[in-house]
Amino acid sequence: MKFLKQITDNPIFKVSSLNTISVLIKIAGGLLASKIIAIFLGPAGLALVGNFRNFVRQAEVFGTLGFENGIIKYIAENENDDPKKQRVITTVFYSVLAAIIVLSIILVIFADTLNTLFFGDEHTYDWIFRIMILALPWYIGNLVFVGILNGLTRYKEVIKINIWGNVTGVLLSAILIWQLNVPGALLGLVISPSLMFLASFYFLKKQLGSFSFLHIKKFDSSILKGLLSYSLMSLVTTAIGPLVAISIRTHIIDDHSANEAGFWEAMSRISFFYLMFVSTLLTVYFFPKLSAAKTNKETNNVFWSYYKTIVPIFGLGLLTIFLLRNFIVRLLFNDDFLPMTDLFLWQLIGDFLKVIALILGYEFFAKKMTKAFIITEITSYVILYFSSHYFIRLFGAEGAVMGHAITYMLYLFVLGFYFRKKLFISNK
Repeated sequence: MKFLKQITDNPIFKVSSLNTISVLIKIAGGLLASKIIAIFLGPAGLALVGNFRNFVRQAEVFGTLGFENGIIKYIAENENDDPKKQRVITTVFYSVLAAIIVLSIILVIFADTLNTLFFGDEHTYDWIFRIMILALPWYIGNLVFVGILNGLTRYKEVIKINIWGNVTGVLLSAILIWQLNVPGALLGLVISPSLMFLASFYFLKKQLGSFSFLHIKKFDSSILKGLLSYSLMSLVTTAIGPLVAISIRTHIIDDHSANEAGFWEAMSRISFFYLMFVSTLLTVYFFPKLSAAKTNKETNNVFWSYYKTIVPIFGLGLLTIFLLRNFIVRLLFNDDFLPMTDLFLWQLIGDFLKVIALILGYEFFAKKMTKAFIITEITSYVILYFSSHYFIRLFGAEGAVMGHAITYMLYLFVLGFYFRKKLFISNK
């Protein structure tokens, strides 16, 4: 009881409680969307939607130039320095505007090529890439605004924005999937995130008063240079991560079946749902703390506040998910997906190790350790690629989650060794 009281009295718990409501709403929406996709599209359709989700993530990072973590760091560092803060926001605004224009041109010119790459020759969804052009300014604008609010430590506002976006996005996506099947699911992925712009614009304007300072004269090339370090880190992840995921999905289809690929995609979706709690809490609460930490001792305190509060609760949650896996599969999908219950053990082991390692990975961004991040990130994807492909040949979709667990076991070991001086500080 004393242990539980220590957790509930912790300020992290108070923030995470509101965050939990946001995540639960998003999960509920994800459950509804997954159920509709399972009924109307089946495992093969889920795999198709998964490919497009990977592309949307790539477009998101390219459109923001990978600035999201950089925005949080620079705003957090200059929260009380209005002139510097305004230069940061102005530099981000004009840089991202240029990126949106370039990305829109690419979508117009290469829509057919992107359709073949992500959907195959048998599908004609090139139009979805062109529709993205209309949604990009609002979608990317929201990501930038949320990053600024995060840097200003406006935790509650950020979580409220997520709640608003999840509720409206769920309703829109559910209607689109119900009415249009696969095209509806694709449209939902494009349009839903842009709805959050209204809420983020409202809260940021309330915080800043106005945007009259957005003058090109305040564009600061030195700030841009610093932000580009974060771009490099984010773009490495975005360029490699989705390609590895597509490769794994394609390998499962070629060696086994589209249904098995659908099982793996379904498992990935469930993983995404429960990892949202940790990832959003890391971004909203812990990353600004790491960015503000000046000494190893301060960083150590942030690390261990995470390990003492979040990790134990997450571990209990994973145990519950494993015990209820049959019920969860039937709830989220249908009986056609029951073979995927064999994937849970390795996926949950990998995700637990991933969550332990995540806060160490955020330290790369907090201290702008570009070279170390790129080396460890590329190494982890290489391990994932080869281990997954090797085990897929032997065990099918289960081999993919085995590769996932092995990757994060090695990743955690490497990061633990690299940050050992910050992790283990003597109190003497």
